[in-house]
Amino acid sequence: MLFIFGPAGTAFEEYQQTMGSEKIDIAIVGGGIGGLAAAAFLRAEGFAPVVYEQASALTEIGAGLVIAPNAGRQLRRLGVFDHLINRGVRLDVGWEFRRWKDGSVLSSENLETACRELYGEHTYTAHRADLLAALKSAVPESTVRLGMKCTSTDFDGDQAVLTFASGEEVRPGLVIGADGVHSVVRRSVVGNVPARESGICAFRALIPQSRAPEFATRPAQTLWVGPDHHLVHYPVSGGEFVNLVAFAPSSASNVESWTATATTEELAAEFAGWDPRLLSLIEASDTPGRWALLDREPLDTWNRGHATLLGDAAHPMFPFFAQGAAQAIEDAAVLALCLADTSTDVATALFTYEQIRRPRTTRLQEISHGRSLVNHLPDGEQQEARDHAFSALDPLTDNGWIYGYDPLGAVAHHRATQAAVP
Repeated sequence: MLFIFGPAGTAFEEYQQTMGSEKIDIAIVGGGIGGLAAAAFLRAEGFAPVVYEQASALTEIGAGLVIAPNAGRQLRRLGVFDHLINRGVRLDVGWEFRRWKDGSVLSSENLETACRELYGEHTYTAHRADLLAALKSAVPESTVRLGMKCTSTDFDGDQAVLTFASGEEVRPGLVIGADGVHSVVRRSVVGNVPARESGICAFRALIPQSRAPEFATRPAQTLWVGPDHHLVHYPVSGGEFVNLVAFAPSSASNVESWTATATTEELAAEFAGWDPRLLSLIEASDTPGRWALLDREPLDTWNRGHATLLGDAAHPMFPFFAQGAAQAIEDAAVLALCLADTSTDVATALFTYEQIRRPRTTRLQEISHGRSLVNHLPDGEQQEARDHAFSALDPLTDNGWIYGYDPLGAVAHHRATQAAVP
């Protein structure tokens, strides 16, 4: 079905011919981190996926993110890590938890050597746009169709049929919905599952290094915890900026959007009475973004016919373990490996992908949800017990199930387990 790659004689057709005709044609809806990661991993397995992105250019809205070892190892495996390294910041100082009132350190973790020794990779921070650019380097421009807004996904038997705002219809052999928390593909796969108000509002800001207090420019991810609020900051973009993300109670006027804004005064008011050093960082910000966090239950399935979900479309999670992008990258790696298994058909490959990935992402969704309660305890006995527990924790080691995950090993283990079943 060459028509999904564009009219005959175009670069789309030429590209498909160079990849061979025996591979299933794959449409990826969404050109964000998850969509491009899926395209890159599928290409590495010999497929020729096409990415359909509604924007007119591949850009990433938002600010910073953490590239934990489980994500970093996969980026190296793809061969794109060198595109990121000059813009990423290695967290040699590490992680810190600080008390809201006076900034006293509740827990700290030096990542300079321990992270690589344990998991074979350092922890980095980066601007989302830099990660997107690294992934884009592994995906030919000719395989990305921009300005393609998917308006519906229907099914003709097992075949998913995509319709775009232009009126164009696409009938690929497989659809991958990587179109985010408001996924069009998700609604068709699992129905319109409503979200709940979480009661939490998030603010974000990028602060130029020249305006940021010195304590915030260190190569560290610092998390301040206090009553009903917490705030995270770390450097990004090669140290040019400090990324700030803050969480507070939401109001009825908040919306779930990457483009809504607040004022510096509104953000500072949320943290009135906190350590003056933190307030000086907040006051250095310009027009923070603001959005409401909606609460979504884990899905019972990700698949329908020859369509599946990936990343936030499958498992949107609170950002309190900084694993959203990492889990999308892991999804992409596992899905590509499952589809590359020539002993199975598409439906079986998708079933295997879901079996491998859904328990892990469900667990992360659940613990990320619970972390908001822990971070936002009011002062008192529970807060004191939490602070004492923080001082005794070793999050780098204790969370080895997160950072040590290997898609190749996960797929191999699943196959071995299935083969052992009589």
